[in-house]
Order: sequence, then C-alpha cells, then structure tokens
Amino acid sequence: MSFRPDHELHRRRLSRNVGVGVTLAAFICLVFALTVVKVTRGEPMQGFDHVVRPELMKATDQ
Repeated sequence: MSFRPDHELHRRRLSRNVGVGVTLAAFICLVFALTVVKVTRGEPMQGFDHVVRPELMKATDQ
C-alpha cells in the first residue's frame, strides 16, 4: 500500500495552519505572562463596583 503524494494545496494549508497555531500560542503566552506579572506585583486587585473607595482618593481631593 503506497500513499499518494501530498497535493500543493495540502502543503499550503498545513503551513497556514502551523502559522495560525504559532500565533495563537504566542498570544496565549502573552496573556499568561501579563496575568502573572499583574498578580505578582503585590497590589490589591479590586473590581470596579461603582463605589467610592477612600484609598484611591488623592490627598488634595478629600
């Protein structure tokens, strides 16, 4: 049993898929790295909850 040689279309599609996969992996690594940096900076992470927080007010605003 012999395999037929790949058509040019299949080779181009494979290279395009590899390119998209590498780009997606790079994006995932970038998001992960930014998340790690943000978490390890040690600042308290607070969500936006529409409430005035005194610790965020400047000294001149009070």
